[in-house]
Amino acid sequence: MSTERHSAPNPHVLFRRLLLHLAFSVALLAASLGVGMWGYSHYEHLPWRDAFLNAAMLLGGMGPVKLDLSEPGKVFAGLFALYSGLVVIAVTALLLAPGIHHIMKRVHWEDRSDTK
Repeated sequence: MSTERHSAPNPHVLFRRLLLHLAFSVALLAASLGVGMWGYSHYEHLPWRDAFLNAAMLLGGMGPVKLDLSEPGKVFAGLFALYSGLVVIAVTALLLAPGIHHIMKRVHWEDRSDTK
């Protein structure tokens, strides 16, 4: 048995970590939205409001609004849809990680691979 003493987790550290992860998630979403808006305006010549709508709908998992796309626009929309799915998974993991880490520390979850 381990005789280590675990100190109580500092709520300020957890809150700071949550804010950091939230800021990174928002930055990732904003950058992804910008790339999507650029692609729709570049390949489909959409005004920025329509490009925003299409990119936001893809990032939100709802699908594109404009369906009659050009050939390059179809390729972009397909690649952006695949990328958007990965962004959703990454943002979910980023937002859940501090809480899961806190719970693991709270229940003293340890790596048992070094035991004989």
